[in-house]
Amino acid sequence: MSGLDRSALLGTGLVVLYTLMISSADAITKFIANGYAAPQLFAFSGAIVVALSWGCARLKRAPQSLRTRCPRAMALRSGLTVVGSVAFFYAFRELPLAEVFVFIGMMPIFAGLFSGLMLGEFLRPAAWAALAAGFVGVLCLFPEGLAAVTTGHVIALFACLCGTFSMLLARYIGRHEDNALAQVFYPNAALSGVMALALPFVYRPMPLADLGWVVAYAGFLFVARWLLVVSLRHLAAYAVTPLMNLQFVWMVLLGAAFFAEIPAFNILLGVAIVIASGVVLVWDQMQPAPLDGSRARLVRRPKIAR
Repeated sequence: MSGLDRSALLGTGLVVLYTLMISSADAITKFIANGYAAPQLFAFSGAIVVALSWGCARLKRAPQSLRTRCPRAMALRSGLTVVGSVAFFYAFRELPLAEVFVFIGMMPIFAGLFSGLMLGEFLRPAAWAALAAGFVGVLCLFPEGLAAVTTGHVIALFACLCGTFSMLLARYIGRHEDNALAQVFYPNAALSGVMALALPFVYRPMPLADLGWVVAYAGFLFVARWLLVVSLRHLAAYAVTPLMNLQFVWMVLLGAAFFAEIPAFNILLGVAIVIASGVVLVWDQMQPAPLDGSRARLVRRPKIAR
């Protein structure tokens, strides 16, 4: 362990576990999306996650863990969570799991582009080279080429933009407070509340088995979002997002097992490139900072209003 940043290594392990949890939730989303509208999933699951967050705070006997010192940033993150969740729901309805991953794979590029502006995390040339390689890999992931863009692809792109900015805000908030539960509680409270308003217009009776899937989805999502918030304290956003490309492994397994979706060779090639670029970025983040301070660090206060 000598010579490595132990905090970054812990963050890496948390993100790996996150990918398994969130991929399981994504598979349930695709299953539910075939028979129900988005508000029916998110109104119930969001309420469950809120209850779990509140329950954990009570068990810790620390109600202050649900308070935030960054209300404006938290409100913006909550709004992005609502919009992004709905967009991902319809992206999973329209596209195979592996194709949605095409756009999830673009998130590190977006994070690299915007983390300097929002967080002051500037990348060294080697990290930019890894991001460029990741972009080439993303291009390989399109099963039928760029000319075959559909509405589902546009929705998936929009969803991933929302997800990227939400994660950058999570890292920003994490610099000012360490209450990860608050970052799970408020976005899901917003999601549940907004979806509950639309629920009467789209509600369909759910058998007990489908309700069980909604509960399972909420459980996976609660654990995943908590893990992501904690990991963003240990790794820069541009290093976390490439590592999230491990979701593809789980997506392939779940897609094949439950939806008979087998990715083509070009998708596998693109994934190999994307994951390799992610490994480079994570390794760069794990190296000890040089004495001259040339490694990417926070060089100015973030400009996001608290």
